[in-house]
Amino acid sequence: MSGCRITVFGAGAWGTALAQSFSATHDVSLWGRDAAQLGEIATAHENRRYLPGVRLHEALRFEADFERAARHAELHLIVTPLAGLRGTVRALRQLTPDTPLLWACKGFEAGSGHLPHEIVAEELGDDAACGVLTGPSFAAEVGRGLPAAVTLAAHDGDFARHWVGVLHQPRLRIYANTDLVGCEVGGAVKNVMAIASGVSDGMGFGLNARAALITRGLAEITRLARTLGARPETMMGLAGMGDLILTCTGDLSRNRRVGLALAEGKSLDDILRELGHVAEGVSTAREVVQLAHRHGVEMPICELVDALLQHKLDARSAVERLLARDPREE
Repeated sequence: MSGCRITVFGAGAWGTALAQSFSATHDVSLWGRDAAQLGEIATAHENRRYLPGVRLHEALRFEADFERAARHAELHLIVTPLAGLRGTVRALRQLTPDTPLLWACKGFEAGSGHLPHEIVAEELGDDAACGVLTGPSFAAEVGRGLPAAVTLAAHDGDFARHWVGVLHQPRLRIYANTDLVGCEVGGAVKNVMAIASGVSDGMGFGLNARAALITRGLAEITRLARTLGARPETMMGLAGMGDLILTCTGDLSRNRRVGLALAEGKSLDDILRELGHVAEGVSTAREVVQLAHRHGVEMPICELVDALLQHKLDARSAVERLLARDPREE
């Protein structure tokens, strides 16, 4: 197998889809925490739990041993839920601290409120060769080889451009960006907005209301991103508006499905159990609201989603309270 040796850490839907996509031209190993599940994937060449219906490439390797997976690679790609990012980076630091690192985790760390790049900097140092892969992309479509475009962002522009050149494909187009903060804020907060969009759709408020939520949601994301040091133009790109539109409108969006179910009156525990996947917007909402309060950023949609998730409001009251806000200039 020609190309780069890549290990993908995380055998969920997105990790499997990226491993599938990159294995067409690179030597890719997929590592998963559950060795038994990984064995089933290797035997069937299909991730029936998280990516059903996608026949995985015969060239794709499966590695249950973390150390072997780490030492095999010229590039590490972490695709765990955000809660698993710090532990994975810390383990890699003990084995191969100089191997270039990408992550595809989205959100703010529970408790600290840190973005992924801040977690990585704490574990590897500010000079680590690393970046984020983010943007509008559903795992099921990428796994089937349907076209998508994403962003690879890093503080180091040379790093970003190099790995774009290595990883870019006709069906998975990758664009370099140096606004790491903006790309990560866009990828995190859009999940909260998708819950709001799902609630609105589930309540039957229509397409006009959805468009308003998306537009005002983008304004909220931009306010927070700029406060944290991001460039406003990033919010107009793939990692901002692109990811927001997809997640708020696509039926494959897990966070939108959470909102739809909340509108039906289902409990959050039941929703997450039926979903069977992580919906990052649920944990992100609380961190976003706390961060916004610390920085004095107005984020009414996120606040109402958080109140809804914390059982302080029901779905109809949350939407009606948002609609009852005083008029103002756009």
